[in-house]
Amino acid sequence: MGRYSRLARIRQMDPQQDFEQIYRWITQYEFPRDYLHGTSIAFLRDYGVPRISQLLDRTQEFERAGQKRYDDTVLIAYEMVRDGMDSEHGRTAARHLSRIHGRYRILNDDYLYVLATTVVGPKRWIDRFGWRRLCEQETESLALVGRRMGEMMGISGVPGTYAEFERLHDAYEREQFAYDPANRRVAAATLRVMAAWYPGPLRRVATRVALAVLDEPLLTALGFRPQPRGLRTAARRALRVRAACIRLLPARPERFPRGPKPRTYPFGWTLDDLGPHWAHSRPPAPLHDEESPQGVATPPGSSAVPAHRQENR
Repeated sequence: MGRYSRLARIRQMDPQQDFEQIYRWITQYEFPRDYLHGTSIAFLRDYGVPRISQLLDRTQEFERAGQKRYDDTVLIAYEMVRDGMDSEHGRTAARHLSRIHGRYRILNDDYLYVLATTVVGPKRWIDRFGWRRLCEQETESLALVGRRMGEMMGISGVPGTYAEFERLHDAYEREQFAYDPANRRVAAATLRVMAAWYPGPLRRVATRVALAVLDEPLLTALGFRPQPRGLRTAARRALRVRAACIRLLPARPERFPRGPKPRTYPFGWTLDDLGPHWAHSRPPAPLHDEESPQGVATPPGSSAVPAHRQENR
């Protein structure tokens, strides 16, 4: 398979019909690491909104078990899409996610913004530092996955296109970004998680490089000073050299998808492993469309499927 063969196939596809397949190719074949980098930046952007960071700060999840919290967020999204978002497994994963969030009072606007960061963050990172830019079909597929995820969780006013997600994302940041001590505490805990992925002597450098690729409005909201201009330039150049090297590699074969490799679960995981320990004492939350014609919610767990262990390959 040539380096651009998969891209040629994607350009012939209809995102309205094929968005899940295109999304899998983005996340498991074309840009697996860059997609995760974009997701990591999305985490940090969430903390620029005091109302969001204050809630996360109160839970202390990133302080107590930051790597698990990071892994669980990535894995639940993966599980929702793995067999198709409307498959029994995908819907069970969505119920589990709703069950976790159901404990907290979260504004619909905050749900919308967090959802938008998971669409806009990876797109912007890939376009900036990936081995190629996303094509139109890939961009809209990210948005359609985000839209379906929001619909399954019962979020109101979910955008229907990438352009709408981007407008919502940018407008919300202009209105809501503001410094709060909780922003810095949660961001610092998350940066410690990311730094721990590297050998000890490189952790401080890794943290500074992560800060070097963040924009000034976000740094201000998080309470961090901009890194020196030389470091910012060096970090951007290094990432672009990396992209140029990846561009020279052959395309990933279809038989070798790059699935998640969570540090918390080196031997695999099930849905029951994901989320805070208390979540499993709560009944599964029916999805917004799981209502009878009489308006009675589907009994919790009535359509649950057995939890199968996902091997960590």
